[in-house]
Amino acid sequence: MTAVPALPYAGTLTDVQGIEVGHFTDPRRPTGCSVVLARAGAVGGVDVRGAAPGTRETDLLDPANLVGVVHAVLLAGGSAWGLDAAGGVMRWLEEQGIGLPVGGAPGQIVPIVPAAVLFDLHVGDARIRPDAAAGHAACQAAGSAPPAQGNVGAGAGATVGKLFGAAHAMKGGIGSAAVSVDGVTVGALIAVNALGDVVDPASGRPIAGARSADGRLHGSVARALAGERPLSLLSGTQTTIGVIATDAPLTKAQCQRLAGAGHDGLARAIRPVHTMSDGDTLFALATGQTRALDFNVLCSMAGEAVARACVNAVQAARSLSVAGVQLPAAIDIEAAGASLERAGGQVQP
Repeated sequence: MTAVPALPYAGTLTDVQGIEVGHFTDPRRPTGCSVVLARAGAVGGVDVRGAAPGTRETDLLDPANLVGVVHAVLLAGGSAWGLDAAGGVMRWLEEQGIGLPVGGAPGQIVPIVPAAVLFDLHVGDARIRPDAAAGHAACQAAGSAPPAQGNVGAGAGATVGKLFGAAHAMKGGIGSAAVSVDGVTVGALIAVNALGDVVDPASGRPIAGARSADGRLHGSVARALAGERPLSLLSGTQTTIGVIATDAPLTKAQCQRLAGAGHDGLARAIRPVHTMSDGDTLFALATGQTRALDFNVLCSMAGEAVARACVNAVQAARSLSVAGVQLPAAIDIEAAGASLERAGGQVQP
Protein backbone atom coordinates (compact mmCIF):
# COMPACT_ATOMS: atom_id res chain seq x y z
CA MET A 1 0.00 0.00 0.00
CA THR A 2 1.21 3.52 -0.78
CA ALA A 3 2.79 5.16 2.25
CA VAL A 4 0.90 8.02 3.84
CA PRO A 5 3.02 11.20 3.47
CA ALA A 6 3.55 13.66 6.30
CA LEU A 7 0.36 15.72 6.43
CA PRO A 8 -0.85 18.77 8.37
CA TYR A 9 -3.47 16.88 10.38
CA ALA A 10 -3.14 13.62 12.29
CA GLY A 11 -5.42 10.64 12.58
CA THR A 12 -7.56 8.78 10.07
CA LEU A 13 -10.99 7.20 9.88
CA THR A 14 -9.57 3.88 11.04
CA ASP A 15 -8.87 5.42 14.47
CA VAL A 16 -12.60 4.82 15.03
CA GLN A 17 -13.14 1.43 16.66
CA GLY A 18 -14.94 -1.01 14.36
CA ILE A 19 -14.03 0.77 11.10
CA GLU A 20 -11.78 -0.45 8.26
CA VAL A 21 -10.87 1.27 4.99
CA GLY A 22 -9.74 -0.19 1.67
CA HIS A 23 -8.87 1.36 -1.70
CA PHE A 24 -8.82 0.10 -5.25
CA THR A 25 -6.92 2.30 -7.72
CA ASP A 26 -7.26 1.37 -11.39
CA PRO A 27 -3.83 1.07 -13.04
CA ARG A 28 -5.25 1.93 -16.48
CA ARG A 29 -6.35 5.48 -15.76
CA PRO A 30 -6.82 7.72 -12.71
CA THR A 31 -10.00 6.36 -11.14
CA GLY A 32 -10.93 3.97 -8.39
CA CYS A 33 -13.06 3.37 -5.35
CA SER A 34 -12.77 3.34 -1.57
CA VAL A 35 -14.78 1.26 0.87
CA VAL A 36 -15.49 1.87 4.54
CA LEU A 37 -16.29 -1.40 6.28
CA ALA A 38 -18.19 -1.92 9.53
CA ARG A 39 -18.08 -5.70 9.84
CA ALA A 40 -20.12 -5.73 13.05
CA GLY A 41 -22.62 -3.27 11.58
CA ALA A 42 -23.07 0.39 12.32
CA VAL A 43 -25.97 2.81 12.61
CA GLY A 44 -25.98 5.06 9.56
CA GLY A 45 -27.12 8.44 8.33
CA VAL A 46 -26.61 10.67 5.31
CA ASP A 47 -26.89 14.34 4.35
CA VAL A 48 -26.87 15.40 0.69
CA ARG A 49 -26.23 19.12 0.12
CA GLY A 50 -24.95 19.31 -3.44
CA ALA A 51 -27.44 19.86 -6.25
CA ALA A 52 -26.16 17.07 -8.52
CA PRO A 53 -25.65 13.92 -6.41
CA GLY A 54 -24.99 10.38 -7.58
CA THR A 55 -26.01 8.04 -4.79
CA ARG A 56 -27.33 4.58 -3.88
CA GLU A 57 -29.35 3.31 -0.89
CA THR A 58 -29.66 6.73 0.75
CA ASP A 59 -33.42 6.57 1.32
CA LEU A 60 -33.09 3.62 3.68
CA LEU A 61 -30.93 5.79 5.97
CA ASP A 62 -33.88 8.09 6.67
CA PRO A 63 -34.65 7.77 10.41
CA ALA A 64 -38.30 7.05 9.52
CA ASN A 65 -37.36 3.96 7.50
CA LEU A 66 -36.88 0.39 8.65
CA VAL A 67 -33.27 -0.69 8.16
CA GLY A 68 -31.15 0.27 11.15
CA VAL A 69 -27.72 -1.11 10.25
CA VAL A 70 -25.07 -0.43 7.59
CA HIS A 71 -22.27 -2.87 6.75
CA ALA A 72 -20.20 -0.72 4.37
CA VAL A 73 -20.19 2.58 2.51
CA LEU A 74 -18.70 2.89 -0.97
CA LEU A 75 -17.12 6.02 -2.43
CA ALA A 76 -16.27 5.76 -6.12
CA GLY A 77 -15.12 7.60 -9.19
CA GLY A 78 -16.64 6.96 -12.60
CA SER A 79 -19.74 9.13 -12.16
CA ALA A 80 -22.99 7.12 -12.17
CA TRP A 81 -21.15 4.17 -13.74
CA GLY A 82 -19.16 3.83 -10.52
CA LEU A 83 -22.23 2.78 -8.58
CA ASP A 84 -21.68 -0.67 -10.11
CA ALA A 85 -18.81 -1.13 -7.66
CA ALA A 86 -21.30 -1.45 -4.79
CA GLY A 87 -22.32 -4.84 -6.18
CA GLY A 88 -18.79 -6.09 -5.62
CA VAL A 89 -18.84 -4.79 -2.06
CA MET A 90 -22.08 -6.68 -1.45
CA ARG A 91 -20.61 -9.86 -2.91
CA TRP A 92 -17.54 -9.63 -0.67
CA LEU A 93 -19.67 -9.06 2.42
CA GLU A 94 -21.87 -12.01 1.48
CA GLU A 95 -18.74 -14.17 1.20
CA GLN A 96 -17.87 -13.18 4.77
CA GLY A 97 -21.39 -13.96 6.00
CA ILE A 98 -22.05 -10.28 6.73
CA GLY A 99 -25.48 -8.84 5.98
CA LEU A 100 -29.03 -8.24 7.11
CA PRO A 101 -30.87 -11.54 7.75
CA VAL A 102 -33.91 -11.74 5.47
CA GLY A 103 -35.08 -15.32 6.01
CA GLY A 104 -34.75 -18.39 8.14
CA ALA A 105 -32.43 -20.38 5.87
CA PRO A 106 -28.63 -20.08 6.16
CA GLY A 107 -27.13 -17.56 3.78
CA GLN A 108 -30.27 -15.51 3.34
CA ILE A 109 -28.66 -12.14 3.97
CA VAL A 110 -28.56 -8.77 2.23
CA PRO A 111 -25.52 -6.59 2.92
CA ILE A 112 -26.48 -2.92 3.28
CA VAL A 113 -24.10 -0.77 1.22
CA PRO A 114 -24.98 2.89 0.61
CA ALA A 115 -22.76 4.61 -1.95
CA ALA A 116 -21.90 7.92 -3.57
CA VAL A 117 -19.90 8.72 -6.69
CA LEU A 118 -17.90 11.60 -8.09
CA PHE A 119 -17.17 12.63 -11.68
CA ASP A 120 -13.68 11.86 -13.02
CA LEU A 121 -14.52 10.80 -16.58
CA HIS A 122 -12.60 13.73 -18.08
CA VAL A 123 -9.25 12.36 -16.85
CA GLY A 124 -8.18 9.66 -19.31
CA ASP A 125 -10.34 7.03 -21.05
CA ALA A 126 -13.91 7.51 -19.78
CA ARG A 127 -14.76 3.91 -20.72
CA ILE A 128 -12.65 2.78 -17.77
CA ARG A 129 -14.53 3.17 -14.48
CA PRO A 130 -14.96 1.27 -11.22
CA ASP A 131 -17.09 -1.88 -11.48
CA ALA A 132 -18.09 -4.76 -9.22
CA ALA A 133 -14.59 -6.25 -9.42
CA ALA A 134 -13.16 -2.94 -8.24
CA GLY A 135 -15.50 -2.82 -5.26
CA HIS A 136 -14.61 -6.39 -4.34
CA ALA A 137 -10.88 -5.60 -4.58
CA ALA A 138 -11.28 -2.56 -2.33
CA CYS A 139 -12.86 -4.80 0.32
CA GLN A 140 -10.03 -7.31 0.03
CA ALA A 141 -7.56 -4.48 0.62
CA ALA A 142 -9.40 -3.12 3.66
CA GLY A 143 -7.91 -3.10 7.11
CA SER A 144 -7.58 -1.12 10.31
CA ALA A 145 -4.21 0.42 9.39
CA PRO A 146 -4.18 4.11 8.44
CA PRO A 147 -5.34 4.30 4.81
CA ALA A 148 -3.30 5.82 2.02
CA GLN A 149 -4.27 9.37 1.03
CA GLY A 150 -3.99 11.52 -2.08
CA ASN A 151 -4.16 9.95 -5.57
CA VAL A 152 -5.72 6.67 -4.49
CA GLY A 153 -9.14 5.02 -4.49
CA ALA A 154 -12.02 7.40 -5.08
CA GLY A 155 -9.56 10.29 -5.10
CA ALA A 156 -7.38 8.96 -7.93
CA GLY A 157 -8.95 11.18 -10.60
CA ALA A 158 -10.29 13.93 -8.35
CA THR A 159 -9.69 17.57 -9.26
CA VAL A 160 -10.42 20.93 -7.61
CA GLY A 161 -10.70 24.57 -8.66
CA LYS A 162 -12.84 24.32 -11.81
CA LEU A 163 -14.94 27.46 -11.48
CA PHE A 164 -12.97 29.10 -14.31
CA GLY A 165 -12.49 25.99 -16.41
CA ALA A 166 -10.68 22.67 -16.23
CA ALA A 167 -7.55 24.17 -17.78
CA HIS A 168 -6.97 26.11 -14.55
CA ALA A 169 -7.81 23.24 -12.17
CA MET A 170 -5.51 21.37 -9.80
CA LYS A 171 -5.28 17.83 -8.47
CA GLY A 172 -7.67 16.84 -5.72
CA GLY A 173 -7.60 13.57 -3.85
CA ILE A 174 -8.85 11.61 -0.88
CA GLY A 175 -7.92 12.54 2.67
CA SER A 176 -8.63 11.47 6.20
CA ALA A 177 -8.35 12.90 9.71
CA ALA A 178 -9.67 12.17 13.19
CA VAL A 179 -10.40 14.02 16.43
CA SER A 180 -10.65 12.39 19.89
CA VAL A 181 -12.20 13.74 23.10
CA ASP A 182 -12.35 11.78 26.37
CA GLY A 183 -11.74 8.46 24.66
CA VAL A 184 -14.35 9.00 21.92
CA THR A 185 -13.22 9.44 18.32
CA VAL A 186 -14.79 11.03 15.25
CA GLY A 187 -12.99 10.47 11.96
CA ALA A 188 -13.59 11.43 8.34
CA LEU A 189 -12.58 10.08 4.93
CA ILE A 190 -13.27 12.66 2.20
CA ALA A 191 -12.79 12.43 -1.58
CA VAL A 192 -12.36 16.04 -2.70
CA ASN A 193 -13.40 16.68 -6.30
CA ALA A 194 -14.84 20.15 -5.80
CA LEU A 195 -15.79 22.91 -8.18
CA GLY A 196 -14.33 25.29 -5.61
CA ASP A 197 -10.95 25.77 -3.98
CA VAL A 198 -9.64 24.00 -0.90
CA VAL A 199 -8.58 26.61 1.66
CA ASP A 200 -6.92 26.71 5.06
CA PRO A 201 -9.90 26.52 7.44
CA ALA A 202 -8.27 28.96 9.88
CA SER A 203 -7.04 31.68 7.53
CA GLY A 204 -9.08 31.15 4.35
CA ARG A 205 -5.83 31.04 2.34
CA PRO A 206 -6.24 28.95 -0.84
CA ILE A 207 -4.20 25.75 -0.80
CA ALA A 208 -5.35 24.20 -4.08
CA GLY A 209 -7.84 25.54 -6.58
CA ALA A 210 -8.34 27.62 -9.70
CA ARG A 211 -5.06 29.06 -10.94
CA SER A 212 -5.18 32.51 -12.46
CA ALA A 213 -3.19 33.69 -15.48
CA ASP A 214 -0.16 34.45 -13.31
CA GLY A 215 -0.15 30.91 -11.96
CA ARG A 216 -1.21 31.96 -8.47
CA LEU A 217 -4.17 31.10 -6.27
CA HIS A 218 -6.16 34.28 -5.69
CA GLY A 219 -9.33 32.48 -4.54
CA SER A 220 -12.27 31.59 -6.78
CA VAL A 221 -14.89 33.33 -4.63
CA ALA A 222 -12.85 36.54 -4.47
CA ARG A 223 -12.38 36.51 -8.22
CA ALA A 224 -16.08 35.88 -8.86
CA LEU A 225 -17.10 38.68 -6.49
CA ALA A 226 -14.68 40.99 -8.30
CA GLY A 227 -16.60 40.38 -11.52
CA GLU A 228 -14.60 37.63 -13.20
CA ARG A 229 -17.08 35.39 -15.02
CA PRO A 230 -17.11 31.66 -14.19
CA LEU A 231 -17.14 29.14 -16.99
CA SER A 232 -20.49 27.41 -17.52
CA LEU A 233 -20.06 23.76 -16.51
CA LEU A 234 -22.22 20.67 -16.80
CA SER A 235 -23.93 19.90 -13.51
CA GLY A 236 -22.61 16.87 -11.69
CA THR A 237 -19.07 17.10 -13.04
CA GLN A 238 -17.67 17.94 -9.60
CA THR A 239 -18.62 16.58 -6.13
CA THR A 240 -17.06 16.02 -2.72
CA ILE A 241 -18.15 12.80 -1.04
CA GLY A 242 -17.16 11.18 2.21
CA VAL A 243 -17.80 9.21 5.36
CA ILE A 244 -17.79 10.41 8.96
CA ALA A 245 -17.63 7.75 11.66
CA THR A 246 -17.63 7.69 15.44
CA ASP A 247 -17.28 4.91 18.00
CA ALA A 248 -19.90 6.61 20.22
CA PRO A 249 -23.42 5.09 20.27
CA LEU A 250 -25.93 7.09 18.19
CA THR A 251 -29.44 6.72 16.80
CA LYS A 252 -30.26 6.99 13.09
CA ALA A 253 -31.57 10.51 13.64
CA GLN A 254 -28.36 11.50 15.39
CA CYS A 255 -26.29 9.99 12.58
CA GLN A 256 -28.24 12.06 10.08
CA ARG A 257 -27.55 15.16 12.15
CA LEU A 258 -23.85 14.23 12.48
CA ALA A 259 -23.59 13.97 8.70
CA GLY A 260 -25.15 17.43 8.45
CA ALA A 261 -22.62 18.82 10.93
CA GLY A 262 -19.88 17.40 8.75
CA HIS A 263 -20.98 19.72 5.96
CA ASP A 264 -19.93 22.60 8.20
CA GLY A 265 -16.41 21.27 7.74
CA LEU A 266 -16.83 21.25 3.96
CA ALA A 267 -17.95 24.87 4.11
CA ARG A 268 -14.86 25.83 6.12
CA ALA A 269 -12.44 24.06 3.78
CA ILE A 270 -14.01 24.42 0.30
CA ARG A 271 -15.07 27.69 -1.36
CA PRO A 272 -17.53 27.74 -3.01
CA VAL A 273 -19.22 24.54 -1.89
CA HIS A 274 -22.66 22.90 -2.35
CA THR A 275 -23.04 24.42 -5.81
CA MET A 276 -25.43 23.45 -8.60
CA SER A 277 -22.53 21.56 -10.21
CA ASP A 278 -21.52 19.62 -7.08
CA GLY A 279 -23.20 16.53 -5.64
CA ASP A 280 -21.74 16.90 -2.14
CA THR A 281 -22.78 13.93 0.01
CA LEU A 282 -21.62 12.86 3.47
CA PHE A 283 -22.49 9.63 5.27
CA ALA A 284 -22.20 9.11 9.01
CA LEU A 285 -21.65 5.82 10.83
CA ALA A 286 -21.76 5.06 14.56
CA THR A 287 -20.20 1.77 15.72
CA GLY A 288 -21.16 2.25 19.39
CA GLN A 289 -17.95 0.62 20.62
CA THR A 290 -17.09 3.32 23.16
CA ARG A 291 -19.18 5.48 25.47
CA ALA A 292 -21.60 8.30 24.84
CA LEU A 293 -20.40 11.90 24.54
CA ASP A 294 -22.31 15.17 24.48
CA PHE A 295 -23.86 15.30 21.02
CA ASN A 296 -22.99 18.95 20.44
CA VAL A 297 -19.35 18.08 21.06
CA LEU A 298 -19.59 15.19 18.58
CA CYS A 299 -21.01 17.54 15.93
CA SER A 300 -18.14 19.98 16.50
CA MET A 301 -15.69 17.09 16.17
CA ALA A 302 -17.33 16.01 12.92
CA GLY A 303 -16.99 19.42 11.31
CA GLU A 304 -13.38 19.66 12.39
CA ALA A 305 -12.48 16.16 11.16
CA VAL A 306 -14.07 16.84 7.75
CA ALA A 307 -12.27 20.18 7.31
CA ARG A 308 -8.95 18.60 8.26
CA ALA A 309 -9.52 15.65 5.93
CA CYS A 310 -10.15 18.02 2.99
CA VAL A 311 -6.83 19.76 3.61
CA ASN A 312 -5.01 16.44 3.92
CA ALA A 313 -6.58 15.29 0.64
CA VAL A 314 -4.98 18.03 -1.44
CA GLN A 315 -1.74 18.11 0.55
CA ALA A 316 -1.29 14.36 -0.07
CA ALA A 317 -2.17 14.68 -3.77
CA ARG A 318 0.50 14.63 -6.43
CA SER A 319 0.50 16.21 -9.90
CA LEU A 320 -1.10 14.37 -12.77
CA SER A 321 -0.57 14.47 -16.52
CA VAL A 322 -2.83 12.26 -18.62
CA ALA A 323 -4.32 12.57 -22.11
CA GLY A 324 -3.26 16.20 -22.39
CA VAL A 325 -4.67 17.15 -19.00
CA GLN A 326 -2.10 18.85 -16.76
CA LEU A 327 -3.04 18.99 -13.09
CA PRO A 328 -0.47 20.41 -10.67
CA ALA A 329 -0.80 19.61 -6.99
CA ALA A 330 -0.69 21.81 -3.91
CA ILE A 331 2.89 20.75 -3.27
CA ASP A 332 3.89 22.17 -6.69
CA ILE A 333 2.25 25.53 -6.01
CA GLU A 334 3.94 25.73 -2.61
CA ALA A 335 7.31 24.93 -4.16
CA ALA A 336 6.80 27.56 -6.88
CA GLY A 337 5.81 30.13 -4.26
CA ALA A 338 8.90 29.39 -2.18
CA SER A 339 11.10 29.70 -5.27
CA LEU A 340 9.43 33.00 -6.20
CA GLU A 341 9.99 34.38 -2.72
CA ARG A 342 13.68 33.48 -2.85
CA ALA A 343 14.18 34.89 -6.36
CA GLY A 344 11.89 37.92 -6.10
CA GLY A 345 10.46 37.11 -9.53
CA GLN A 346 7.03 36.31 -10.95
CA VAL A 347 5.32 32.94 -11.12
CA GLN A 348 4.66 31.91 -14.70
CA PRO A 349 1.35 30.23 -15.61
